[in-house]
Amino acid sequence: MTTETQSAVLRVLLVDDEELARLRLRGLVGECTSPKANVVGEAANATQALVWLQSQDCDLMLLDIHMPGRDGTQLAAELQQLTNPPAVVFVTAHTEHALRAFDLEAVDYLTKPVRRERLHAALQRVAQRLAIAPPPSAVAGAAETEPVVVVSDRGRVVRVPVSEVLYLKAELKYVTLRTAEHTYVLDNALSDLEQRLGDRFIRVHRNALVAKGAVRALERRVIACADDEGGESWAVKVAPVDEWLAVSRRQATAVREALMAAGL
Repeated sequence: MTTETQSAVLRVLLVDDEELARLRLRGLVGECTSPKANVVGEAANATQALVWLQSQDCDLMLLDIHMPGRDGTQLAAELQQLTNPPAVVFVTAHTEHALRAFDLEAVDYLTKPVRRERLHAALQRVAQRLAIAPPPSAVAGAAETEPVVVVSDRGRVVRVPVSEVLYLKAELKYVTLRTAEHTYVLDNALSDLEQRLGDRFIRVHRNALVAKGAVRALERRVIACADDEGGESWAVKVAPVDEWLAVSRRQATAVREALMAAGL
């Protein structure tokens, strides 16, 4: 199960009624180095998995669908009732359950035989979902308290300090994270990121969070995604990239008050 502070190593529980399938997954997980992951337990059915979770934790469950007794989708639905459920990646020989899987908030859906590259990509997506994690100590023996956002960039995992994040904007199925130097794409839900990032960010629109410290102006402007089609909308200017983001009518008062409180 995920904890408030993500471990440096993803803890994985394998749930599959086929021992050979679990053995292959164990090997593939062990080969992943970015992020690093360890198999911490195995279960052959839903009941065994729930019993295991009563006394132990994991960050991720690699879950088969067709198993004796309750199937994987039923187990995933039960996990949602837990206070702090693990992330779920379905691993199955069948493709017809994909839509149901994502209704259950699965991070990914892998079909057997699982390719190493697809599993590793799924593990990276789980690391992104966990999102905020303490970076390694900058100096041996010194604790680093600056939180980071974990992102995947061209096959590698990058830890972006929250202090460098200017804004996050939801676009289609992804979230764009903008720093002064780079743009990253995440598959996290914007609402999840908002909870993790805390009060140093403010929601300016249903699709955008902006770092309060990056806002340089609040003005009426013509913005492509303005609430009033073809007209003006409130917008904030984000420094140092000098980009303008629309502020929704619903959020305008809260944004103005927050910026006044911050002395802007």
